[in-house]
Amino acid sequence: MIEKTTTIGELLKIAPEKASILLEAGMHCLGCPSAQGETIEEACDVHGIDVDELLAKINS
Repeated sequence: MIEKTTTIGELLKIAPEKASILLEAGMHCLGCPSAQGETIEEACDVHGIDVDELLAKINS
């Protein structure tokens, strides 16, 4: 299960197929070195995305 504290890099390593969900949400810098170390929650804060809604989609 992916959590708020999971980093973007970890998510893409564990479940690369979930990248499309992040892209659809407006996170277009998945390959950026700084994004790789950001948590899902931090990335959502930066992009103005509801973290709980995003996690629900990722974990469905």
